[in-house]
Amino acid sequence: MLVEQRQELLLRELRASGAVRVTELAARFGVSAGTIRRDLAELAELGRLTKVRGGAIPVPAPAAEGPDRTIGLLVPSATYYYPSVLAGVRAVAARRGARVVIALADYGSSRDLAQLDELRASGADGLLVATAGGHYLPTETLTALRATGRPFVLLERQPEDPYSRCEFVVSDHRQGAYRAVCHLRDLGHRRVALYLADSPTAPLVREGHAAAVQRLELDPTAPVLDAGRPALGSPETGRRYDAFIDHCLDTGTRAALVHSDHDAIELLQRLRARALRTPEDLALIAYDDEIAALAEVPLTAVAPPKRRLGEQAAHLLLDRLAGEGPLPQRQVLLQPELTVRRSCGRAHRERPARSGDETAPGACSPSGGSEQHGRDDVVVG
Repeated sequence: MLVEQRQELLLRELRASGAVRVTELAARFGVSAGTIRRDLAELAELGRLTKVRGGAIPVPAPAAEGPDRTIGLLVPSATYYYPSVLAGVRAVAARRGARVVIALADYGSSRDLAQLDELRASGADGLLVATAGGHYLPTETLTALRATGRPFVLLERQPEDPYSRCEFVVSDHRQGAYRAVCHLRDLGHRRVALYLADSPTAPLVREGHAAAVQRLELDPTAPVLDAGRPALGSPETGRRYDAFIDHCLDTGTRAALVHSDHDAIELLQRLRARALRTPEDLALIAYDDEIAALAEVPLTAVAPPKRRLGEQAAHLLLDRLAGEGPLPQRQVLLQPELTVRRSCGRAHRERPARSGDETAPGACSPSGGSEQHGRDDVVVG
């Protein structure tokens, strides 16, 4: 039985009986109690039930907020990064008696405006918008949003004009990259390379990396590669990975921040194929933390607060739709977390590419100078 089928049967049982117990469900479906607890946790995150000790009960009826509201959600992907954002939006919508309608913009296309028209035609009362372009929303798209006559909140996007009055919720990707470099510096690295895949996040990660290199007085000659977006698994992609590794080794660079998880995992495999080890030969930190924990060497990763971002944006929009008096324009900046795993190793003393010795300056983050090597992730607050 598939997970989705089991969870649907679980919800039917809950609707029929008004309460379910973990032990009874485990016996009924022939699975472990731990499996049922995970099912309940996932369904609770989606707002479809309420967990209680030993089981679950239905979600309490939402407080009345006037007529039913429909949130129109535009995102560029339903498979990477944004599923967690969507889960946050849906959870808040369920608690507040709203429904969600989704449209996909698709990276590399120019369907944003057409999809906004589709959401408006579907009856959306307000819009949550993450366009397929860059982090900064063009004035043309912002004008089109205002022309819909509906309230809207931007997700992981900001107006191109910093003085535009517009509500948004974004992750502070500059700070996320900065903290990753800090962590590597605290472990003794004086050169921290950067590998970037093309995405709306990439320019902000680059700015955070550059700021850390300058402010922490690190070696500015460490490699920085903007790899663009070649097809995954293509010969060109492989050549770029190999060139990046070669450049790191040639310059004595033994640490790198890699955007995204996919690229960090590919680099791990290329390193192993060359009889090089992580973290001993090249310490890695991934950016996104979607699949970083599943790598052969679990990757330390910067984790944007994706679910929390969706929750905050949904609250902002539903507050606006409730129309309870005048509200200030709200612009929310959320800090990513650094999830420490095994790919950075313990405190490190670099092997300089040139003659002379180097000493890392004092610590710049609360992460300290060592990394956990156990199975549990450690989140640096």
